[in-house]
Formats: sequence, C-alpha cells, structure tokens
Amino acid sequence: NPMDPSTTVSARLSLLPPLVRTAHTASAAKETTQAKEVPFGSLKYYSLCGAGGALCCGLTHALILPLDIVKCRMQIDAAKYPSIVAGFRTTIADEGARGLVKGWFPTAIGYSMQGFGKFGFYEGFKVLYANAVGEEIAYQHRTALYLAAAASAEFCADFPLAPFEAAKVRMQTTVGPPRTFRECAPVIYRNEGMNGFFKGLPPLWGRQIPYTMVKFACFERTIEALYKHVVPKPKDACSKPEQLVITFAAGYIAGIACASASHPADVVVSALNGKDAAGKGFVEVAKQLGFRRLWAGLAPRIIMIGTISAAQWFIYDGFKVAMNLPRPPPPAMPESLRKKLAAV
Repeated sequence: NPMDPSTTVSARLSLLPPLVRTAHTASAAKETTQAKEVPFGSLKYYSLCGAGGALCCGLTHALILPLDIVKCRMQIDAAKYPSIVAGFRTTIADEGARGLVKGWFPTAIGYSMQGFGKFGFYEGFKVLYANAVGEEIAYQHRTALYLAAAASAEFCADFPLAPFEAAKVRMQTTVGPPRTFRECAPVIYRNEGMNGFFKGLPPLWGRQIPYTMVKFACFERTIEALYKHVVPKPKDACSKPEQLVITFAAGYIAGIACASASHPADVVVSALNGKDAAGKGFVEVAKQLGFRRLWAGLAPRIIMIGTISAAQWFIYDGFKVAMNLPRPPPPAMPESLRKKLAAV
C-alpha cells in the first residue's frame, strides 16, 4: 500500500510511472546537492575561493616559467635576446636546460600567495560593494563594480608577492648566480636591506592592478556575452564540461586584453629588479627605457598571459565544481529595475 507509512521511499517510487519516477529522483538528487553546497558568502566560501586562486595561480605561473624567463630577458637585453626562439637558444647555451626553470621556487610560492588574496578578496569585495550600492545600481554599473573589486583585491594580494617577485626577477635576469632563492634572498638583503624586497611594490601595483582589473572585468563581461549571444542555452542547462570550456574561452580573451594593458609596467618591474637598477625609481627607469622598449617582449607575454589566464579560470572554476561551491549564472536585471524601466 503506497499510503502505508511503513512503506519505504524506494518502494513508493517504484509504483510511479517511469517518467515521473525519473523526474522525482533527479529533483531529489538536485536538492541533496544544493544541501551540501557551501553557503555563498560564508567564511568557508571565501577561504575555498582563496585556495582555488592559490592553486590556479601558483601552478600556472610555475608551468609557464621558461617562457617567463625568456620574456624577462628580452625586456632587459633586447640585443642579446631579440626573439623568443633566440631567447631560448641563448639561455640554454649560457646555463643549460636548468636555466629555463630558474626562479621556480619564488614563482610558485609568491604567486600562490598572491592568487589566494586575488581570488578570495575579489569574491569578497564584489559582494561587499554590491551590497553597499544595492542590487539595481550594482547591476547597472556592474563593470565598474568588477573593476573596483579587482583593484581592491590586487592591492592587498601584492604585499606577499613583492618579496618573491623581487627575487624571481633578479634570478631570471642574471646569468649565473644567484641560482636559488636561498642564495638570492641574502644577497638582496645584504645590498639593499628590506627595501630591496619591497622597492618593486609600487611598480608591481602599477602592473598588477590594471592587469587584474582588466582580467576580471573582461572575463565577467565576456562570460555574460558568450551565454547571451553565442551559447544556444542558459548556463544552468549546460553540462559542467560545457561550462568549463566556455570559462576557458572567456579566460583566454581576458588574458589577451590584460596582457596588453599592463605590459609597459611589466617591463619596468623587470628592469627595476635587475642588477643595474639599484637606487633607481619607477619613473627614472621608465624614462631610461624609452617608449619603444616599454613594449619589448609583448608577443611572448600575450601568449604567456593568454594561456595563463585561460588555464587559471579553468582550474579555478573546476576547483569550485569539485568543492561544491556556488557558481551563480551571469547577472540578470532585477525585477524592480525591470518594472521601473517598463513604466518610463
């Protein structure tokens, strides 16, 4: 008897027609998944977002290290490293294959710490600023909201990155010693004190803040445009693999944009942390390089950053799926705003 309280749920389901039974089972599974989902806006949510950022940034920057080394050397000595291919050949000739992974430790650690702050704080600032202005203004000016949240997050995230970035660039732009972070850090401290680790922080902000602002805002709006104009169905109707492919595509487009926007500052950061720039400031180094050299190494950086950005968003979104974190669809116009606009 299906109405008998002692009858099990599975027994009751077996009495339903197949299509109804399937729908009921799918609905129950969805409710179970939602119940296990990490609460949006909780401390655990932001902490896991930060962990996903640490994973995607540390891993991708470490994997792309050989191209990063060549890019830095093209920026510092364009005569010796005139192209990507020549840069690889010269680096291997001078230091062997090991020269292509020089600085892997400060790269992995520094960008893992930066990634934790960048992604974790971005999610937090985005919600904070949206709540401060209200949902209608947040929707109407969402690009400005993305830019503000990204700038705030990167400002915080660059503090732990700066010392490791200083050591990384010093190692990468120097043929021969120092070959390890353990060798490099004492040299910087002995010659320049603590200032040697943080003198690159202002130009790092000059590079990373515009980079991250463009990266996050471009990604958010590209995802929105892809689901609206390219993908033939809403995000909720797409499978997880389909969503991750769309994430990868949007990440690559965002990477190309932010690489171009932040490249001159990246060149100055490389030059400022070089062995010949002791005691010089950001403006002085920029003037010394000149306009043309500020764009040296742009091609490899576009390839590098486009690949990094796409891979980072793919890993980050995949991490969210694995950790059962909420992944809201692209923003929709609030009903209250829709009614206001219809009444005009």
